[in-house]
Amino acid sequence: MFKGLGGLGDMAGMMKKAQEMQTKMAELQDSLATMTVVGESGAGLVKATATAKGVLTGLDIDPTIFNPDEKEVVEDLILAAIKDAQSKAQERSESEMSRLTESLGLPKDMNLPF
Repeated sequence: MFKGLGGLGDMAGMMKKAQEMQTKMAELQDSLATMTVVGESGAGLVKATATAKGVLTGLDIDPTIFNPDEKEVVEDLILAAIKDAQSKAQERSESEMSRLTESLGLPKDMNLPF
């Protein structure tokens, strides 16, 4: 009866695969919230810590950079460290998503909703 539908004839299998993907996506979302990355600037004088979801969770500033005459330099270093952390968070998130899609047998370039 479903012979002409090829792989679509196994609806139960497709539903199981979709449910498995949904479960793994939820697990990955939880995992990304606890993974951390560290961005830095000024050869490590300023470090920003963020989750792999891009939420800034910490900022470490070496006290040697606090010179009132160089306020703009310090501000630039802080922004650079935060941007580095956010960039690393994005890369980590994409890497984890790629691993998930590959483990489910999906194409690497498949755009999933996050």
